[in-house]
Amino acid sequence: MSSVSRSILITGGTSGLGFHAATAIARRCPDSDIVIASRKDPDKAADAINTKLGQRNVQFMPLDLGNSKNVRSFVNTWAEKKLSPISVLLLNAGLQFPGEVQYTADGLESTFGINHVGHALLFHLLQPYIAEEARIVVTASGTHDPAQKSGLPDAKYDTAEKLAHPPAATLKTDGRQHYSTSKLCNVLWSYALDRRLSSTNKKWTVVAFDPGLMPGTGLARDYGLIARFLWHKVLPALIPLLRRLLSPNVHTAEESGRNMTWVALDDRNTSGKYYEARKQIPSSKDSYDEKKQEDLWEWTVNYLAQNQQEKQKFEALS
Repeated sequence: MSSVSRSILITGGTSGLGFHAATAIARRCPDSDIVIASRKDPDKAADAINTKLGQRNVQFMPLDLGNSKNVRSFVNTWAEKKLSPISVLLLNAGLQFPGEVQYTADGLESTFGINHVGHALLFHLLQPYIAEEARIVVTASGTHDPAQKSGLPDAKYDTAEKLAHPPAATLKTDGRQHYSTSKLCNVLWSYALDRRLSSTNKKWTVVAFDPGLMPGTGLARDYGLIARFLWHKVLPALIPLLRRLLSPNVHTAEESGRNMTWVALDDRNTSGKYYEARKQIPSSKDSYDEKKQEDLWEWTVNYLAQNQQEKQKFEALS
């Protein structure tokens, strides 16, 4: 059993936004177990954070959100480690595939499967290990809101089933629309979860967080050579200009990591809210559509649960 009083879990914590949030949180919480979970940790991010801070409280655990068997294995390993209850759960990892549709190991459209379904399964399975009082932060994106004119194709939510298994007529849809729609799903799911939490005695809060545009992060890893060059080498140097020309919500990954830390640790009494950096703002019109929220929630639980008993646990948040 861990000797510390709480654990903090950050998915996608080995690079970009997640890495900087993990660093800031570890600095703030030296007596907590900080777990960063990603498919791989090629740069030994946990060791780098520990060395930088002169601490030993950050560890890496492998997690593939696109593979339900791996997510279940991750939770089994979590239980075996006997870590302290989770007081902060940052569902942060996300990928974007700009080309034609790709699929996860489970046969789901990859963006939807990784950005939403994998995180939902992780949350449901981790419920027994979440502390009595806990904060859940879901990394969303302003790209989910057509009114923000992000430059990505507008999010389009019809049904969760059509997002999971795109009909033949949509297979050549711009992959960036899959991404913006998956970010809409993050907000829809957060609101659906908040509504259910409000009818329980759990002291859990859940919010959606938009970190803003962060040039230089790994989100563009699957783009073409020129686009990757611009994203990694040119745009980071133009952040001050981009703030003036495009939006004030353009940040370095380190700045957004500090903002995420603030939302997770300093503003814990809010729930069912949407944050742009540290500011509460309205999310998209579609995100407040309870029919869409319920369609997503119900499809997700029905898809994820392996049997009726598990379905009841997922539905009851127990």
